[in-house]
Amino acid sequence: MAGPTGASGPDIAGNDRVNMAFIALIVAVATIGGFMFGYDSGVINGTQDGLEAAFNLSALGTGFNVGAILLGCAFGAFAAGRLADAVGRRTVMQIAAVMFIISAVWAGAADSSAHFILARFIGGLGVGAASVLSPAYISEVTPASIRGRLSSVQQIMIITGLTGAFVANYALAKTAGGSTAEFWLGYPAWRWMFWLQVVPAAIYLVALLAIPESPRYLVVKKRDAQAEAVLSRLFGQGAGARKVAEIRASLTADHKPRFADLLDPLTRKVRPIVWAGLILAVFQQLVGINIVFYYGAVLWQSVGFSENDALQINILSGVLSIAACLGVVAVIDKIGRKPLLLIGSIGMFITLGVLAWCFSKAAMVDGALHLDDQPGLTALISANAYVVFFNLSWGPVMWVMLGEMFPNQMRGSALAVAGFAQWIANFAIAVSFPWMAATLGLVVTYGFYSASALISFFLVQAWVKETRGRELEDMG
Repeated sequence: MAGPTGASGPDIAGNDRVNMAFIALIVAVATIGGFMFGYDSGVINGTQDGLEAAFNLSALGTGFNVGAILLGCAFGAFAAGRLADAVGRRTVMQIAAVMFIISAVWAGAADSSAHFILARFIGGLGVGAASVLSPAYISEVTPASIRGRLSSVQQIMIITGLTGAFVANYALAKTAGGSTAEFWLGYPAWRWMFWLQVVPAAIYLVALLAIPESPRYLVVKKRDAQAEAVLSRLFGQGAGARKVAEIRASLTADHKPRFADLLDPLTRKVRPIVWAGLILAVFQQLVGINIVFYYGAVLWQSVGFSENDALQINILSGVLSIAACLGVVAVIDKIGRKPLLLIGSIGMFITLGVLAWCFSKAAMVDGALHLDDQPGLTALISANAYVVFFNLSWGPVMWVMLGEMFPNQMRGSALAVAGFAQWIANFAIAVSFPWMAATLGLVVTYGFYSASALISFFLVQAWVKETRGRELEDMG
């Protein structure tokens, strides 16, 4: 939906005026959580040499230090959905911002692997909370006609955060002469890579004071007057009372939201919509996207690129990801969510398969893997094409759908379960990659990711329903 020229435009559902300036402010602030999600996830890429040297890590130990954040993410996502039902979306996002700050300071100062893992686990609690609440919050305060576009901004900010971390890591390593080289105040550059995260985390914490609580949460808490005030400011004076009534009607009158809402009241089986959410959450990770973001520098170095070149490749991947996400913003409310998922599944299946073929051409040179020029160039092009396909589809669309596909009554509980599953799958992929690459080889490893992409195509066809243009009160 496009407004005339200024801060407001006509609501598709009626004659009220949508306050686009206020909605833009809310989306801008809420998606800083996505930036922190990306930055906290991506900062580890480029610090592995420092971690291994500081803590004397094995391949499996590196996997656990890299993956520690993901266990925190799983528990953070699980707790955030239900906690947000209890104390509010904005309050939980503020708690997440504080966790980002604590984690950044402690991870950079960690003097042992155990301390580092605990610090990253705390950061993961914040990432997990932000990952499910930012898109859910956005979906609860935006018009259905542009909800997909505005929710997609979350993925743009995630990739911007990842790219920001890659750029910061590259600049620090370049200036210091390497990630393990001494930098400011006598500390190695890799520690500053974590400490730099305090700046955006503090901005996030302060900015959250400028946005209101979700009106749907306020209705659940029977604070209808406050909800009406927020909705009137968002959608016009005539819309506030009407939308409060619609939200109230979508809630079950006899009990507050609970995990039992995820079960069909007659069969007591998990509702199909919950299974659909779990499929989206898990397969977004089984295609291996975060291997590019967590281990990209290590991967490219392992096939013959220098550390400097590998970090630059990470930046290129980030820029292409942002461009792809901007493409999604332009089309998601026009062609829908499901077609984008299907296109992405086929594209990732092909590009991951090409990558596996390229790695089959790698040879051992002086004890390290090496790709010749042609397979190396093909691998680089295929990897970046894969990143583009992911960010044209499963990257943003999964978060958009999780934020909007569940009915009001079960949204918090369903997000808790789907978010937990998403991050557990992320953890399993991240921790297993060093072992799989060393034991099974890159061909089998990337072949598994390619097969997962193909399977996801058929699962989306069978389980996922389109949500484009539907009001949250009509989901079910």
